[in-house]
Amino acid sequence: MTISGCTFVRNGFMLGYPVKESLNSLLSVCDEVVIAIGNSEDETLSYIQSLQDPRIVIIETIWDDNLREGGQILAQQTNVALNACTGDWILYLQADEVLHELDIQPILNSMKEADKRPEIDGLLFNYHHFFGSYQYIGAGRQWYRKEVRAFKRNSDITSWRDAQGFRIQIDKNSYRKLRVLQTEAHVYHYGWVRNPSAYVKKQAAFGRLYHDDAWLEEHLPTSEEFPTCYELQRFSGTHPKCMQKKISEDAQWTSAFDPSRTKPRPLAVAFCDAFERLTGKRIFEYRNYDLQR
Repeated sequence: MTISGCTFVRNGFMLGYPVKESLNSLLSVCDEVVIAIGNSEDETLSYIQSLQDPRIVIIETIWDDNLREGGQILAQQTNVALNACTGDWILYLQADEVLHELDIQPILNSMKEADKRPEIDGLLFNYHHFFGSYQYIGAGRQWYRKEVRAFKRNSDITSWRDAQGFRIQIDKNSYRKLRVLQTEAHVYHYGWVRNPSAYVKKQAAFGRLYHDDAWLEEHLPTSEEFPTCYELQRFSGTHPKCMQKKISEDAQWTSAFDPSRTKPRPLAVAFCDAFERLTGKRIFEYRNYDLQR
């Protein structure tokens, strides 16, 4: 069984992504890592080239501004890397996602189990969404709990919408969800832990993928402050070893994060979160997968 890592990035360092750490975690398990690198204004391309790792396959791309609306470019860039993968399995991470070394064996075990079942397409991962600092994770329905991040290579699999998940194309106009098994592994998502200056730049860069200039002018943050969310929980686990240096270096600004500074929930969100706390069930949860037993 061979495994291809699949990812994409543009201006990773300028926008505060854990580029090195995400790539390191893919290389710890994959036979090759295919990375689509968009036309960047920072050292993203030169850094990855400097690694001179024969397992890394670099595809240089130009982001198409015609795919600006709805984050389509994110799926398009995912598919560029996906179509160049050669492994039996694809392990997909975005540039702000990292795997824990303790999860590598559970991932491999789940792949082997899925290989015995031809009806299974892939694996469903749990998520830790870190917010503001490395000590807190987002809580409640504001955050998606699970997503498909590994699947058997299949030429009919395509990135879905703005690259949150994948689907299998049946014909020109129809798709089906991937049939997946749950794995014990977590994806460590650090996209909301950024120096406030990098956060402002990231919001501007991603805002342009979804909205026109008028919307950006009205809604983008203008001050370098930490973002806020509805609810946070203290993280009690351990971070991947490859993140330890970055966590230490970032302490100079993460120490300024105030976890008590949250924003009020809309009534519908408050109701749904309360129901989930009481029952353990998340109503109206979006599931871009077909979970199998």
